[in-house]
Order: sequence, then structure tokens, then C-alpha cells
Amino acid sequence: MTAPATASDRITAAFGSHGKRAALMPYLMGGFPDLDSSREIGLACADAGADLLELGIPFSDPLADGPVIHAAATAALAAGATPGGVLRVCEELASRVPVVLMVYANLVLARGAGAFVDRAAAAGAAGLIVPDLPHDESAEALAACDSAGIALVPLAAPSTPPGRLLEIGRDARGFVYTVSLRGTTGERDELPPDLEDTVARVREAANVPVAVGFGIARPEQASRVADIADGVIVGSRLVRAAGEGGAAAVGEAVAELAAALA
Repeated sequence: MTAPATASDRITAAFGSHGKRAALMPYLMGGFPDLDSSREIGLACADAGADLLELGIPFSDPLADGPVIHAAATAALAAGATPGGVLRVCEELASRVPVVLMVYANLVLARGAGAFVDRAAAAGAAGLIVPDLPHDESAEALAACDSAGIALVPLAAPSTPPGRLLEIGRDARGFVYTVSLRGTTGERDELPPDLEDTVARVREAANVPVAVGFGIARPEQASRVADIADGVIVGSRLVRAAGEGGAAAVGEAVAELAAALA
């Protein structure tokens, strides 16, 4: 008998059948500029060629995020965005493409990891990224995600030691979010020269797809990443477009990125 499909299986399918050199995963901030607009931005991403979506839940102290995404989180909170509101956006977007929630640990652990994961699964989320949850402290969240059938996606960085990277690869679900550079999110003029080495190290340690984020802004940068990785994650460039021109501007930018991965 075939095992029933889980939400996490949608991530595997998205990486396996996108028809491009690498899967495209735009990031959007839930509730920015407001909840309705963020839903329309997510739909525009799907229409323009996104294979998965990373949906951020705004938090007051987003340590991994640079100024563009930090400002978007602040604006979303000021406009009244809540985790529950963003999960309702997730429900609508998840019918189109797999949605991976990007959420800080305080929001996950406030009522217990199991309770948050159950809410995320009920909203159709296929996975969670918790950037400030250390691997050594992730056992409870990983067990809750496994039980709910969604992926707890780990992060790996250029500075991750070999031993820790093996542990991350062993426990990885969905894909490994590979941080291209040291520092926070944000557009960069150039990607780091050692990116190929970083991706190769992660790929050797993990048996799931490797997706790269942080610093990718232009189509030619996305194309370079597609030559070496299974997925391309673009955030600050698209959040900036959301603030400047809404869903139409984001859709145009995503279409350009998707074309670069053909």
C-alpha cells in the first residue's frame, strides 16, 4: 500500500517537477503592505512562475533580516498583521503552490511547538523555517513537524562546521536553506566567490534538495545559483518591489527571475 501523501511531499514534488534548472522560491512578508495585498502578491508570484513560496510571519525583532525585510515586518505589525492573519493568507496561497512559513522561534514556542505546528498544518503549510532555532534545540519542533507531516527546513551557512553540517543534513526535511553569505538578508551587488564551495559542502551532507538564499536580487545572480543548486530563494528584492508597486511589480520581477532559470 502506498503511504498517504503529506504536506511535506508537496515540497519534494515542487523540486522535482518545476521544469527549470532550479526551483524558484520567492519570499513575501505576510501582512505587507496589508493582509489582502500580501495575498495578492503571493498569487502574483504563483502566476509568474514561482514553484514554492516562503511566507514570512512578521516579528518585532527579526535577527536574520536586513533593513528591507525588517521594515516590512514593522509596517505589517503596525497595520495589524498577526500570526493568525498570516496563516489565513497561507490557506489561500497553499492551494496554488507549496508554502513554507518563515517564523521566528518566539512565535513557535510561545504556546508550545506542537500547538503552532498544528495551526500551520491546518492552514496548509508544507514546511517551516525557524532561522533563530539552534539545531541543538530543534528536537521538539522537528518531532511536531514530523507528526503533522510538514517539513522543518534547516539552515546551513558558510561558517557551519563540518560536524554540525552532517547533523543538519541528517535531520533535514524538505530542503536545506543554504545561506549564501555571512550577515543578514538583503540585495547584494555580487554573490560571494566561495558560493560553489558552500553549496558543494551542503550537498555532500544532505540527502534533500539544496536551495540558496540571501543576497540574490538580479536575474543573472539567480542564473548563477541555478547552475549549482536545486532552488533559488529571492526575498529583499521582491519585498522592495511590493512596497514600490504592489502585486504587479512583484509579478514582473518574479517573471524575470523565472525566465533566467529556464
